[in-house]
Amino acid sequence: MTEGFQKMSTLTVDVAENGGVKNVDSSSSNELEEFDFSKLPNRPIRFLNQERQRSCDERSFNDLPLGLSPHPPSRAEHLHHNFDALYSPGRRSGLNTPTSQYGFGMNNDTNPMIAEAWDNVRRSLVFFRGNPVGTIAALDSSDDKLNYDQVFVRDFVPSALAFLMNGEPEVVKTFLQKTLRLQSWEKKIDQFQLGEGVMPASFKVMHDPHKGTETLIADFGESAIGRVAPVDSGFWWIILLRAYTKSTGDTSLAEKPECQKGMHLILSLCLSEGFDTFPTLLCADGCSMIDRRMGVHGYPIEIQALFFMALRCAMVLVKPEGAGKELMERIVKRLHALSYHMRNYFWMDLKQLNDIYRYKTEEYSHTAVNKFNVMPDSLPDWVFDFIPLHGGYFIGNIGPSYMDFRWFCLGNCIAILSSLATQEQATAIMDLIESRWEELVGEMPLKVCYPAIENHEWRIVTGCDPKNTRWSYHNGGSWPVLLWLLTAACIKTGRPQIARRAIELVETRLSKDGWPEYYDGKQGRYVGKQARKYQTWSVTGYLVAKMLIEDPSHLGMISIEEDRQMKKPVLRRSSSWTI
Repeated sequence: MTEGFQKMSTLTVDVAENGGVKNVDSSSSNELEEFDFSKLPNRPIRFLNQERQRSCDERSFNDLPLGLSPHPPSRAEHLHHNFDALYSPGRRSGLNTPTSQYGFGMNNDTNPMIAEAWDNVRRSLVFFRGNPVGTIAALDSSDDKLNYDQVFVRDFVPSALAFLMNGEPEVVKTFLQKTLRLQSWEKKIDQFQLGEGVMPASFKVMHDPHKGTETLIADFGESAIGRVAPVDSGFWWIILLRAYTKSTGDTSLAEKPECQKGMHLILSLCLSEGFDTFPTLLCADGCSMIDRRMGVHGYPIEIQALFFMALRCAMVLVKPEGAGKELMERIVKRLHALSYHMRNYFWMDLKQLNDIYRYKTEEYSHTAVNKFNVMPDSLPDWVFDFIPLHGGYFIGNIGPSYMDFRWFCLGNCIAILSSLATQEQATAIMDLIESRWEELVGEMPLKVCYPAIENHEWRIVTGCDPKNTRWSYHNGGSWPVLLWLLTAACIKTGRPQIARRAIELVETRLSKDGWPEYYDGKQGRYVGKQARKYQTWSVTGYLVAKMLIEDPSHLGMISIEEDRQMKKPVLRRSSSWTI
């Protein structure tokens, strides 16, 4: 145990568990939204032609006016309506579906990587008082464990999705319950107390053989590099709660008062009023997957996309009664403002780039075009070659006189899955990935960001960080875990052929290389110089991608449909937006 870890807050969690997940007969799948994704054409299409019953995920924000309904439904009616629409398990995510020793109970794929992957996942399970509560970050024992022997909230998400898709929801339920208990613990860094709603970055099970006890020890950022609290953990927790509810049809967990309180605390931190003039969240460097100094402080796309998706998920999880009614009103207000801000100001395509190139500065009025006073001379040279004729993406960050034009994979994929991106924007993002395949995918999917920063800029931005040298780790490194996000985004946009191509690349090397955490090099050719082997989310990212491609109905647990009545961007559009 590291010296820093000794300072963590401790919490002993009760053994008592709630009842099992509701058993649902597989015949209920007839009521599901039906669409055969396998028959999608291998040419880009603009949107999926699906006939859907409008669930609460798809309801218009205008259906939820700021005062809500004049006759609010009862709690039972609300949950029955919403969760009936939410429940959409795939062929193997039904709870009566048998599973094999390694998962993929009915899978016909003979790829030995699948059996090996499931074996690694089983070995990574962490048990607390006899029950699995998560998976450790990595099984690699060749180096100092540091914090790789802990259960990270963000790292567990693809593991949780794999278990849900394989019909094993109990470990996910236990994880959600235990992390929620940890949220209630007092959180201090030095003499400063963190907000009540902050979720832990990670936790660890400590065994005392003398007393015969087990204790959960949580890290809320006090042991992290840079001492930064995880902003993304709470969002991932809400997103995972929705995925669990939708996969199992079990509404009881989300209905529990402690879960309702947990969501209220998380969202109250984000929706509180302050000095902000933007609906986006102001964040420090290192508060998300990119957990070291990388110049993402301000309003990073990853946090904004996760924030948007968590708000959309909360709309169907929060009970609209009592304090929940007021919270719902605040969520609706924020979603309107956030979607408008992101779709207008974070979006970049050829036409928008040309407009910025011609910007005037020092505009003092409400009619200003250059609202952030961005200096055209600050445009990096690489972006002019990177933007294709057809395609676009959400840039990394925007603030006063500042635009970070880097591409960030996670934020753009979540923007597609949450429908923060319009259908036209989602298609343009896929166009960009295809056009810039060598840059963004290369020999090993996928670049966490592009391009890498180097030389003097690297020294200033990272503080000469030896781990984030150019084309390594978070500075342009290639992360296999991102495969599941790309695959989900590809299926949602009707471009499964892109995902299949990426999966084939992964299958040529990932297992042979020992399932590393990340790859280095401009093309992702080399195993990362400090990459841990048998990284759990590299394993589960591959498994989730495979299960999504085989059974795209699983997409429903991690995707939300676009609200068609929301305001569209008013910026002039490039030809990539033409339907």
